[in-house]
Amino acid sequence: MAEFTLRGVALSIPDAALGGNLAAALHSGRYEHTEADAVIRHLVPGDRFVDLGAGAGYLCCLAGRVLGATAVAGVEALPGMVEVARANLARNGLAGAEILHGALVGPDQPGGTVRFRERAAFWASALAPPVAATPKGLRLHEVPALQLAALLDRLAPTVIVCDIEGAEREVLDIPLPPPLRLLVVEIHPAIYGLAGTGRLFEALARRGFAYQPYGSKAATVVFERVAPGP
Repeated sequence: MAEFTLRGVALSIPDAALGGNLAAALHSGRYEHTEADAVIRHLVPGDRFVDLGAGAGYLCCLAGRVLGATAVAGVEALPGMVEVARANLARNGLAGAEILHGALVGPDQPGGTVRFRERAAFWASALAPPVAATPKGLRLHEVPALQLAALLDRLAPTVIVCDIEGAEREVLDIPLPPPLRLLVVEIHPAIYGLAGTGRLFEALARRGFAYQPYGSKAATVVFERVAPGP
């Protein structure tokens, strides 16, 4: 296991999960740094926080320091990283936070399980196309398919971070009622193009969310619920 400390959060990550440039990002502090900046800027006591694509549990740990463990939850698809995130939360005094195992899917996706590809660097893992062959060197997992609507009903978050490698375009195109007030989304134009990015912005605008420049940077975009007019 490799050990890292980011913004005072102690993380332990299996060596086998540190492919690509992930180890360098962790050593330099660039790992999830734009999402972390947005969370720190906007999170306030009393919020309830959910991280879609929790990875090693880093953002959950940052949120837990502000909100307490019981106001924090994460969703992670890779079975091994679910346990890593839980262990990292515990070592940072946040064992009461909840990490759910599963992959977020769009509202038209049936329940049950979905195929999820594990890459050498865990942060690049993603849903597998339904009929595509698995490239050599990648592991394939069958994981629970989770609907965001059900999570909103059960967890009632006020703040969501969403980094799910392109699936955000479908997953977020549902009613997003209060108390949800803020979304921090990593967008993936390389997957769905500028037209897909535009459709994501339009879908969130229909749900009452507007682009919030403070905390947005590059592919990390903050959307805040617009207060109703007079």
